[in-house]
Parts: sequence; C-alpha cells; structure tokens
Amino acid sequence: MTDSFSPFLQGWVLGLSIAAPVGPIGVLCIRRTLTHGRRAGLASGLGAATADAAYGAIAGFGLTMVAALLVREAAFLRVVGGAFLAFLGLRTMSSAPARVAAVAGGPSIAGAYLSTFFLTLTNPMTILSFGVAFAGILARDAARIAPSPNHGAALVLGVFGGSVAWWLALTAAVDRLRERLGAIHLTWINRVAGMVLVAFGLVLIAGSP
Repeated sequence: MTDSFSPFLQGWVLGLSIAAPVGPIGVLCIRRTLTHGRRAGLASGLGAATADAAYGAIAGFGLTMVAALLVREAAFLRVVGGAFLAFLGLRTMSSAPARVAAVAGGPSIAGAYLSTFFLTLTNPMTILSFGVAFAGILARDAARIAPSPNHGAALVLGVFGGSVAWWLALTAAVDRLRERLGAIHLTWINRVAGMVLVAFGLVLIAGSP
C-alpha cells in the first residue's frame, strides 16, 4: 500500500513546488481573481495545472519524440508565449475595473482555462525540470520496487493534484482580499499586473536565440 501511494505523494509535492513560485501565470491568476472573481482565477490555475500534468506525463512515460519536438521548437514557443503575455499585459493595463466587471464577469471560464494552459505549454523548458525530477524519483524507487505504468500514472496525478491544491489556496486567499478593495485599488492592480506581464513577455522573447 505504501509503495503504491508514495508516487502520488512525490508527484503532489513536485506539482506544488513547481506551481508555487509566483511567475507570469501566478500574476495573471491573481489579477483575474481580483478583477473577475474566484471562478476566473481558479479556471486560470487549472489550465496551468493541466499543462503541468501534460509535461509530467511526457517526462514520466518517456515520450521522447514529443519531448524532443518541444525542446527543438523552444525558441518559437517562447516568442509566441512572450508575445501573448505582452498582449495580455497591455490589455490589462488599459482595462478599467468598472468596465470589466460589467461584461458578465470578464473572460469566459473556458477562455481563462485555455489561455493559461497555452501560456504554460509555451515554456517547453519546464519539461526538462520534470524530466530531471522524474528521473530521480524513478531511479530511487527502482531500487525498492519495479516501476510500472501505474507508478508513472500516480506520479502524474500527484503533479496535477499538487498544482491544483496551490491554485485553490491562492485563489481563496486572493478572493478574501478582493472584498476589501475598491475601484481605485483594482485600477492600480491592473496597471501593475499589466506592466509585470509585459515585462515577463519581453523577457521570454529576449531569451529566444
């Protein structure tokens, strides 16, 4: 029982540790929660968690052809992702909270989910982090048990669960703060968040060879 459950726990910790550092997706999730409510923020987080799980599956199940393709096209994906981030940042800076709130809560849940899923996938270097981590976990576990497809699946489910746990906690905390903020606070949050997203986008583009 312990051996079958341990991979899930290891994946959960890995997923949480990868999701927790505040990067462009975190900034976007916080801004959407503050401006459009917890559902939009959580949908954004779930998009990132799904992309994390996809990368975890590629690393865990040894899909080398897919991994090689993503790494080979890393420069193109970084430019596309960076341009999209910069676009979102510029739109965020120009969005007035009152106008955004009037448009049925802002972006659709599907749109919030798909945009962060796409943005997370456009950083193929993430697969290298998962590859190194999964290789270490599987090599260590191989000394005690014979890793199986179920073992890899448990790791991937753990990654998804850990990432989702972070986004649930973050959006709940930010949603509580949202109730105390007025229109002027949200206006400045839009401006600052927009500038940060533009900066992240430019860094991604600049980092492409």
